[in-house]
Parts: sequence; structure tokens; C-alpha cells
Amino acid sequence: MYERRRLTPLCTLLLAFLIGLLAMMDAHAFFNSKVRAEDEIGGSVRALIHGKSAYFPTLKSDISAQIEGDLATVTVVQTFLNPSDQVLNATYLFPLNKDAAVSFMMMETGDERITAVIKKKSVARATYEKAKSEGKAAALLSQHRPNMFTQELANLMPGQLVVITLKYSMAVPRIDGAYELVMPMVVGPRFVPQPKPVPQTVSNGETQGPAQKSGQWSFGKLPAYPMVGGLTIPDTIEKDRVSLHIDLKSAVTLKGIKSATHKLAITGGDHQKSIDLAAGRTIDNKDFVLRYELSGRSVEAGLLSHHDERGHFFSLLVEPPNAPLEKDITPREMVFVLDTSGSMTGLPMDASKTFMRHAIASLRSKDYFRIIRFSDNTGEFAARPVQATTLNKMAGLRYVNSLSAGGGTQIPKAIEHAFSIAAEPRTLRIVTFLTDGYIGNEARVLQLINEKIGDARIYAFGVGSSVNRYLLSEMGLAGRGFARFIDPTEDVNKVAIELARRLEAPLLTDIKINWGDLKVTDATPQIIPDLFKGDSLRIMARSMDELKPGSTHTITISGYVSGRKADMPVSFTVPQKLDSDRFNALPLVWARSTIADQMRVLNTSRSYRRKAGRNAQFKQAVTKLGLDFSLMTQWTSFVAVSEKIVNEAPKDSVDANVPLNRVKGVANEAYGQKTPASGQQVPLPNRLQKAQMRQTPRVAMLNSLVQGVATSGFSGSSAPEPATNTAMLLLLMMMGAGWMWSNRRKA
Repeated sequence: MYERRRLTPLCTLLLAFLIGLLAMMDAHAFFNSKVRAEDEIGGSVRALIHGKSAYFPTLKSDISAQIEGDLATVTVVQTFLNPSDQVLNATYLFPLNKDAAVSFMMMETGDERITAVIKKKSVARATYEKAKSEGKAAALLSQHRPNMFTQELANLMPGQLVVITLKYSMAVPRIDGAYELVMPMVVGPRFVPQPKPVPQTVSNGETQGPAQKSGQWSFGKLPAYPMVGGLTIPDTIEKDRVSLHIDLKSAVTLKGIKSATHKLAITGGDHQKSIDLAAGRTIDNKDFVLRYELSGRSVEAGLLSHHDERGHFFSLLVEPPNAPLEKDITPREMVFVLDTSGSMTGLPMDASKTFMRHAIASLRSKDYFRIIRFSDNTGEFAARPVQATTLNKMAGLRYVNSLSAGGGTQIPKAIEHAFSIAAEPRTLRIVTFLTDGYIGNEARVLQLINEKIGDARIYAFGVGSSVNRYLLSEMGLAGRGFARFIDPTEDVNKVAIELARRLEAPLLTDIKINWGDLKVTDATPQIIPDLFKGDSLRIMARSMDELKPGSTHTITISGYVSGRKADMPVSFTVPQKLDSDRFNALPLVWARSTIADQMRVLNTSRSYRRKAGRNAQFKQAVTKLGLDFSLMTQWTSFVAVSEKIVNEAPKDSVDANVPLNRVKGVANEAYGQKTPASGQQVPLPNRLQKAQMRQTPRVAMLNSLVQGVATSGFSGSSAPEPATNTAMLLLLMMMGAGWMWSNRRKA
């Protein structure tokens, strides 16, 4: 009898535990199969937010691109589904290529297919809100930055599919000897610094920059950042939300087709390739980058043209001459500016240090260098430029190795610091930025560069798997330099060695175009950047004059190579028969480039503008181009509205964002959260700390089993959560009953 008393409590507890475990497994299987049967689009994402159950819309994207030479037309199909039993108004924050000329949108819902209409942004918003209040299905596409968009869907009904199709055109740039197509997959977080009334001084004596100036042109607030899988909501977002297919054609042999970011499946012959993701689909947590080479030139490689009712459009390809001899190279003052903010924690910071080791090692003895670090404040390796001697380079490396990440991304302060002293005499100042560009005040950064640049050059290196390519590219363009990108999740050492070799002076500077007898009125870009080894640029133009078929015209490209004048003529013969379908993307690419020119003027302080005019005039010009060419801009939007009323109670619908995946390789600090050190316990919220202090040893031991959920910064999981909670409650009740019975027996 004595042994039976001793064993019964233990058996009771074990039996209770097994019953509860079986209940959890059975409930999980039941609910999981139910979710899969109802939703095969994107997986149901459900969480508890502020104590309330919340569902999120699901999404899958299918991207296809047709590329002919270096002109691409891209189609993006976004399929949305509402997995809940409640009507949702969905918002999806997503990126596109910074040069994308978005010219088409269509919405499919039920048996309706509605082609969207381009309208002024305010008019499009009013149209969308009216349709939402009437219970109609509606879609609104808005541009917040050239590479950042939101897709809003009104009255997304339970279980209803809504398909959005977008189309855009772009020129594929030639970078470091190969053509490079970039398709961004996810919008990274953005840091927006708050203006401060006075400069501040930190404990080590370093001063922060001046307060942000008032009276600047505003380009609108950034949209609210959505929930992030595995960070602010459970990590239940589907890992294969994106498919990708590319048809690549060329009149000359294609070669060197590769992607350092994704594994590819490539088929086809010498002049046509079909390219897919090797895995079929992929997670949208890093940019897709494709590189390819053209083995020679076709007769159209120098100049492309297209004619329609809007005019005659030209696209002129310019490539640099051969590199100068070593004796002709001008000494450099290399100013390295390193982002050490919190978003650079981990892999990005390691990648920056790897790049710096190779960059410093590549400095020539006649060069000078500086090293500046910035986050909330700035600091520098030395008070003035130092010559690139062996001892100085070793000291610079020690300084770089000592840097750590933390704080905000105050790029304006870094620009002020970099240009706070005069350049070393008889050198070319090259300011090299290493940053992820995760900021929201892009306009202020570009204004400062235009004010400070002088004769210097800016090389912008983006460090991350999904960086702010728009900002970095515009920094390089404003600084008459270039932008390059380092993916810290790839072979960083190899990439760093290659990019360190690019820290050279440009090969062709002060480029000018003489269009001859072609009466060109609108050439773009207005500020032609310098050209570097392995690069090329396209200069677009429009003429409203009639061109006689068969007539020949000569265009002359001029510039300077190592201080010596250089010229190159390009002959062009107007085709006997104008083909309105050939290169029909050229007008859109021209209009998109012209819009970018107008925006660059707006991003330049009035006293530094090369082109006079009020802000309202440039805004009006951008808006007119958007409406005339049916293009997305800062002030034009696409809107589509269904004919049918789908929701009889629109006031009861709930707003919900499509959750995003975390950017690969980016630490919690980029999202405003702390990453604990190895072995360090994540601090509990205050209310949980107090509750834990009152726990008995038994309750504390049980709580440790589920502590991960309580301390993760969110509460919730995927669809099986109700069943899991019920089973956990059953388990706790049975274990409690067994414990009470055991105590009574002992008493």
C-alpha cells in the first residue's frame, strides 16, 4: 500500500502530461489540415495584437521579364487572399526597381477585370475612398519613393482572390563590364531622424551636426512599416511567395549569365535564354540580381530610336575609352565614410570592415585618406588627411577594426563632416560611403550633396541584401560617381576585392552631346555623369520634328580623358519604314528619366540649382508627364474600381497590412529592437517581470516552458493557435488536479 501511494501522484502527472500532449498534437493536425484546405495561396498568418486576435492578408507574387538587349519590360502579378471570416482593407508595402517606369495596372476580382486609370494622386485617393465606403472592390497604387510603393485593396472579402497585374519598363544598365538587372523583393526598414533645435555634444567630445533646416521641399511621409515575420508577428509567412521567369534575347551572342543572389535554371541557345529560379519559388527577403554579357555589338548598339504620335525618341549608348597609363593617374584624397548605426549590426558591419581592409591596402603612396564613422554622431580616424604610408594604413586598419554598430542613421551629419575641411591640394577628392541607406530623409541628403560636392566625387557602396538602391544611386549620380552593392550574405571577401579595385578616378569626364541637325528639345539626364571602366550610360532625347526616311545624321560625343579632349562621332540613319512597335518602351523610359531629372532639381536647394523655377512648376511638370505617359510618379496614382458592390457593410471592414519577411542578414536593431548578446536573457516586459517575481517554484518551472512566447515581443502563432491554447489549458488543469490530489493524500 505504501508503494502504491508513492507512485500514484507520479503516474497521475505522467498520464495528465501524455493526455495533454496527445490533445495538442491532434488539435494541431486538425487545424493545420483545415487551413491548408482553405488557403493554398500564402498560408494563414494569425496573431494576438494588444490581446485581440488578428488575421493578415496573404500574398503571392509572380514576376516575368522580357529583355531585348538592354531594354526590359517586366510584369508583376500580385495575388491577394483574405483567409479570415472578416472583410479586410489590405495594404501591401513593396519595392520595384528605382528606374521602373510603371505604366499599367489591372485588377481582377470575381468575374470582373478592371484596367486601372492614372489620375492625380489626390483624385485617385478620393476615388478609392469613395469606392471603399460604397462597399466596392477597389485598388490604389501609390508611389512613396521611386523604389517604394503601396498597393491598397478595399473590401477584400473572406476567401476571395484579388489579382493585381503591374507592368513597367526600364533600361538595364551596364556595370563593371556586364548588364545588371535588379529586382528588389522587400522594403527594408527606414530611419527618419527627428530635427533638433541645437547641436549636441556627446561624452567623447564629438559634436553632432546642426538641426535640420526648415523650409525644405517635402515629398510626403513614409507609409507605416508593416508587421515583420519572426520579429513582430509569428514566423509563419510562406517561404515561397515569389516566382520569377525571364526571357532574354539579343541580336548578338549572350554569355556570362549568372546570379550571385539566387540559383538559376537556364535553357536556350546563343541568342535567346529562358531563365527561372532553380527552386521554382523563393522567399522575398533579399534582392534578385541578374548579370549577363553581350559578346559584341549589333548595328543598333550605339543608337536606338522609336517614333509615334508623341514624337521621335532616341537612346544613345555611351561607353568610356581605355584606361589611362599609371603615370597619368591623379593622386586621390580618399574619404571613407562608414555607417556604424544599429542597422549595420552583424553581417553588414563585418562586410564593411572586409571592404575597408582591401580598400586601404589598394591605396597608392601618393594618395591621402580619411576615415569617418557615423551613427547618431560622427567621429574620425585623424584630424586631417594623412598620406597613405605603410604605418598610416596600418593605423587606419586598427581604427576600422575597433568600430562597432549602434544608434541611428544620421547621413546628413556624415556629409557635413566629410566636407567640413578643404581637400588636400593637387588631389581628386573621392568620398566613399558605406551604408545600407535605411533612412526616410533622402531629400535632405541629396540637397546636402548638391551644396557641398564642389569638384569631388561620391562613390556610394550599399551594404546589405536589400538596401535603399534609390538613395545610393542618386548619391552617386549627384556626386558624379557611381553606386555599387555588397551583399553580406554572399562571398564578401571576393566582392570586396573586386569593389576595392573600382576606387579609381573616372575615365571620361565632362561629357557633352552635340545632336547635330537633329532638333532635340528634351535630352535626359540633364546632368551627364562621368564614366568609369566597364560602365556605360544611355542618354535619352525626344524630337518633335519629322525625320525624312533614309536621311543620315551625325551625333558627336565629347569629353576629357586625363585632362585631354576626346571626341567620338555616332552616325544614325532613319529607317525607310518606321516601326511603331520596335523599341516601344523607349518613350516610357525617356519620360521616366525626365521625371527623375525634375525630382533631382527639387532635391537641390534653390541657390544651387542649375535650372531656375519654383517648386510648384517642377511638380506640375512631373504630374503632366505622369498623366501624358500613364506613369506612376510622386503625384500620380493608378486606381481601379469594380462595378459591383461586394460588401454590404463596409463600415465593419478591418484594416490590415500584408506582413513582410525580415531582410536577410539584417539585425533586430534595424527594426528598432535589441539583439541580445550570446547567452544573454531577453528582458521580460514589466508586467511579466512583476508576475514572475510572485511565482512559486513550481509555477516558475512551468512558466519557463512557455517563456519564449511571452518574451518574443508579440503573442500569437499560425492558425492552430486556438487548439494549442485549449490543449495547454487542459494540460494545466489535469496537472493541477493531480498536484492537489497528491497533497491531500500526504495530508
